[in-house]
Amino acid sequence: METIVDLVFHDKHFLRDLFICFQFPFSPQHLILVESGYPAVKQKNCFWGDFTLCSNLILSLFSTALWSQTEEIPKDGDVEQSDPDKLEQLSIRDIVDMQEIGFIVKIQPPGVESFELQVSGQMLVAELHQVLMDHEITCHRTCFSLQLGGTTLDRLTELRSISGIQDGALIKLVEDSYSVRDARLHLRHVCDLLRSLDPTDAYNGVNGSSLSYLTFYTRGDKDCESVKKRASEKESVDCSPPDYVLPGCKDRPLTPLQPVRDDWKPLQCLRVLTMSSWNPPPGNRKMHGDLMYLNVLTMEDRELNITSSTRGFYLNQSTAFNFNPKPAAPKILCHSLVDLLSQVSPTFRKNFSVLQKKRVQQHPYERFAAPFQVFTWAAPHGDHTLDCVRAEETNSSHMGQDKQTAGQSRDWNEELQGCRELPRNSLQERLHRERSIFKTNSDFVAAATQGAVAVIDGNVMPLNPGEAPHMQMFIWNNLFFSLGFDISEHYRPLGGNTAAHAAAICDLRGAQAYASVDIEGLHTLGTAVIDYRGIRVIAQTIVPGILEKNQEQSIVYGSNDYGETVFTHPRFLELLNKTTKPLRIQRHQVLDHNNVPVELCSGIETKGILGNDGRPYILDLLRTFPPDLNFQFSETGESGEEVPKECQSFGYPRRHRHSLASLRPELIEAFVQHRYEHYVKMVAQELSQLEEQEQSEDLVLQQSPGDEATAADKAFQRRELLMKACKAVGSVSECCFDIRFNPDVCSPAVRFSSEAVEEVQRQRKLLWDAAAFLLTNQIPAVMRDCLDNTTVPMDGATLTSVLHQHGVNVRYLGSLLRDNPVRPTLLDRISVSEVLIRSAKHVFRTYLQDVEPAAFSAAVSHFLNCLLASTSFIPDSCSDELLSRRRSRRRRSHGSRVSMVTDSLWARLSPAELWGRIRTEAGEYYHYTIDRCVESIDAIIEKHGLQKISLLREMAIKTGIQLRDYVFESRHRPVFNEEDVVNMFPVVNHLRPTATDATRLVQRAHTAVQQGLLKDGFELISQALTLFSSVCGVLHEDVCMCLRLLGRLSYILGEYAFSHQEKAARSYERIEGVDHPQTIQDYTYLALYCFAGGQQLTSLQLLYRARYLTLLVSGEDHPHIALLDSMLGLVLHGLTEYELSLKFLHNALNLTSNYCGATSLRHAHSHHLLATVYETKGEFRTALQHEKEAYSIYKSQVGENHDSTKESSEYLRSLTQQAVVLQKAINHIYSNAPSACIPPPKFSTPSLPAILQQLNLTCGIILIPLSAKEVADLRIEMKGKEKLQVEQLENQLLKQKNHKTECKGELQ
Repeated sequence: METIVDLVFHDKHFLRDLFICFQFPFSPQHLILVESGYPAVKQKNCFWGDFTLCSNLILSLFSTALWSQTEEIPKDGDVEQSDPDKLEQLSIRDIVDMQEIGFIVKIQPPGVESFELQVSGQMLVAELHQVLMDHEITCHRTCFSLQLGGTTLDRLTELRSISGIQDGALIKLVEDSYSVRDARLHLRHVCDLLRSLDPTDAYNGVNGSSLSYLTFYTRGDKDCESVKKRASEKESVDCSPPDYVLPGCKDRPLTPLQPVRDDWKPLQCLRVLTMSSWNPPPGNRKMHGDLMYLNVLTMEDRELNITSSTRGFYLNQSTAFNFNPKPAAPKILCHSLVDLLSQVSPTFRKNFSVLQKKRVQQHPYERFAAPFQVFTWAAPHGDHTLDCVRAEETNSSHMGQDKQTAGQSRDWNEELQGCRELPRNSLQERLHRERSIFKTNSDFVAAATQGAVAVIDGNVMPLNPGEAPHMQMFIWNNLFFSLGFDISEHYRPLGGNTAAHAAAICDLRGAQAYASVDIEGLHTLGTAVIDYRGIRVIAQTIVPGILEKNQEQSIVYGSNDYGETVFTHPRFLELLNKTTKPLRIQRHQVLDHNNVPVELCSGIETKGILGNDGRPYILDLLRTFPPDLNFQFSETGESGEEVPKECQSFGYPRRHRHSLASLRPELIEAFVQHRYEHYVKMVAQELSQLEEQEQSEDLVLQQSPGDEATAADKAFQRRELLMKACKAVGSVSECCFDIRFNPDVCSPAVRFSSEAVEEVQRQRKLLWDAAAFLLTNQIPAVMRDCLDNTTVPMDGATLTSVLHQHGVNVRYLGSLLRDNPVRPTLLDRISVSEVLIRSAKHVFRTYLQDVEPAAFSAAVSHFLNCLLASTSFIPDSCSDELLSRRRSRRRRSHGSRVSMVTDSLWARLSPAELWGRIRTEAGEYYHYTIDRCVESIDAIIEKHGLQKISLLREMAIKTGIQLRDYVFESRHRPVFNEEDVVNMFPVVNHLRPTATDATRLVQRAHTAVQQGLLKDGFELISQALTLFSSVCGVLHEDVCMCLRLLGRLSYILGEYAFSHQEKAARSYERIEGVDHPQTIQDYTYLALYCFAGGQQLTSLQLLYRARYLTLLVSGEDHPHIALLDSMLGLVLHGLTEYELSLKFLHNALNLTSNYCGATSLRHAHSHHLLATVYETKGEFRTALQHEKEAYSIYKSQVGENHDSTKESSEYLRSLTQQAVVLQKAINHIYSNAPSACIPPPKFSTPSLPAILQQLNLTCGIILIPLSAKEVADLRIEMKGKEKLQVEQLENQLLKQKNHKTECKGELQ
């Protein structure tokens, strides 16, 4: 069998994940031969700009893989590792093996037969306890201990460290006595089991639940078997898509976003399960072991009163009005509530059994709780049901404490700092440390989110109740909460409330930067920023002792008044000095209030505090990154000579609303890399000239007796050369390349000594150079990638990600739209949409702050009507209150009621006023000018080809609005009413810790794949997956990335890829949302793998789902729709649905022409796909027309001698012959003259291998088989090129080494 070779030019996401994706399996019969004429290559859909360079690099990269088959190169190829690296690699492999290799034990529950369970040696007994609570047989048990050989196992012990544990060991499950806490946990667990298939928690965004619908479209091998069975029985398979998926349909219904399967509807086991009103038990019953009482109404309408005691559960004789705790008939004592209910209710026993069978049939990724809560922006209307656990938790004030540790308060700061202080010497220690940090941070974010919601809802008493509401501060669950407003005018010099609002995110980014550097002994606060109902809440852990004194008294480093008083501390200087190199911060001096120079290693606003626990803490990290001089808060009188011409040509500097605009770290790294390349070229050029000069003077120098002086002169010249180059690129060092930024040079209140004036000017020039680099290099790079379809954003989130990857802030959207072509493009459309929605979000934030709590739903619906509806409507507010008033005062007129509604400030907003605010916001903040002729949102939607459903989705996601299903259909009534606004969720920003060792493994895997060592790369990514899962759990974006890469490498290697890709898609649905663009990508590739695995119908359904989601997110005019339609046309062609296939292929042809051009090779490929379908239908004339178009494009683009042109020519000849045969047959039928029998024309039927080959080509997967002689010739050719490249690299490294040696000598 031939092996598939993946070039993946088309797949931009794989390029992003693997850095380089030219790879192939180790087979001497196959090799990648890159030719400049291949369709995907011709379009330059790879990150190399020069294709010639790209081709040579590909051949050199794969030479190692070719040699490894014959010359027995070591397994790691050319990747040299030092001894510590090899030891580390062995350690990683050992730990991965220990985590993956398990053994089987027998579990013996009481009263039932034992069963086998596979466990891992590194599993804790507590983790085995949780596994048993999820197992089908023991899921209803919570209060038990595990015994081995009569000895109770410690819950915090690893299984491998238990003596006597081995394969086949018998572990007994022993029932324990209940406490009140255990009984409550048991009741909660039983309720969770009863609603395990109910998506209500996912819609409500609680308990780590989130939605996943992949199972709805992939049902194992059943689809494949069904298709085969129907095909064998010659029955037709219904492949028709819903109408809203077909090309050209304008309907965008929301109901299919969350499909419901009839066979997965929750089964009702009980009518009512609540806490009894007889709680708590009286003292005499506590003496008998009573813990609490329950009321149950079974499906047979039998009312039960149940006693929870220390020994278990039993029925009592109490009624609603009579307390009788004595046992009732049947007098059964069960340790589990489920066992008792199964004894007394046959319907419960039956339905609970079926429910658990369906629960265990779910994929584990659907049952695990997500580490960070995911909120969905759309939810169907659901009935509110009785839930005793929910009611108990709501009515009982836990003050935000853990439900499982009620009465105990967690010290979040001590937990987070204690985790960071854990040892990190060995891999096991680092994994344990990072796992602890991740878990504690996840719990902290959940508590911070819950606390922020409680603060905004008014359920927390402020520390300063006498102050204005926006100035109040709160402490809740050992967390400190403040609001994103300018308290005591602290941010007035920086921009007031706007600066205070932005400072929270800037501080969070700084905390993330210092956490990534991870200097031992330096501590930052746990931080989360929560936006809820128009108010920003900052949640932080509390520094021990900071509340006992003023902040000014606690500061030992930095300044609290923007430079008027400055402090420094040797301990902080020592720690922060270690961060200056990775963060590229210049160590500098400023003048304090006594005009004495004070040394700092950070921005002046960064404050250092020594807590009562002895730890050094840094906070207020909003100046971690250099300022962006293109956006300035005040007129600073910049001279024309100081501002670069590049910035002036773009209209910069511009006035900004606050002075906290900073450059992104991605831009800093790109700028430093750019300067380093310039530095290397300059040094190389100067050295070359110096060497020529020395050679010309060799004869003179040989006759001169002063050789030592001449050598000293040469060394001096080289030092001068390096100093000149360093000065030219802005290096802080005079003898080696080292670019760093001073974050304080633009702070107006910071004073520098007279000796530092020149250095300050150099730093300001460096900042201006970085700002100009962003405008002249990075923004054009974004536009180039988007216009060339190298990067194809789908929505605002993906556009923002693309901008950030290039180091461009979102505030540059106006500049991004400035020089685009007149013809609307994808980048124009998404950028304009993002400007509109972000501007509307800014208006919405201030709009909500004036809304009373009882009118939130009415106010939100009114705002959405003003934003997206076509006409103005009077809001229908507080309907419940109005109905009540109407009943009590029937004579009140309708006009009076309306006047009461419109008296509210929020209700006075009109569409015209809102549009004016959005226009102003877009111009002032994003510097995007909306034409005066565009007088409404409808006009700009029509002008740029936007769709309202996509705008609404963006608005809901960015503001936390949850909506019901609706349709934009009527211009005579409001689109939204208050019942359509289901909920409002917090939008949370937080730190994202990860696994450092796993990240290193992924980088090594990239290197291995670049060298063509696919199997080594596969192994490294598998190890990284194990480490990521160990640290972050399976529901994490890094785990999804590894699974995605494993799936694609498996597909390339000809192995089973469906399992990896299915896990990636399911996991990403859970952690990012069912309609996230990456989820759409995962569905697309899962469809490809399904088709390759013989599951054609499943592949079709996945493509339909991906197309619907793409239509919902970005509309039909998108390049990904072209890809999906091509794939759908091919799959339908394989299923003999020719008419449907033609619909999708024609749409793909039009989109390809729009985005790639009518003469592009992709357009030629689309013509070829249409020709194959028309050929199958017997319409040879139409097939000839399309194939002629394809041939014409191939001939003009790549020449007559290219393989694609030759294949098209052969296919044209075949089509012509078939057309001639068909015409002869037709003429023979209509002619009456007798003649010889003419053979009938041959109608080709699509073969699945041929369809799969075309699918691979559509997705950028190319197979080019070569003969053994061609492989040998290419090996010899590449060996010579490789040798030459190695020599060049050695020479370059030698020069760099000499430069460093001279630099060290200069320093000494």
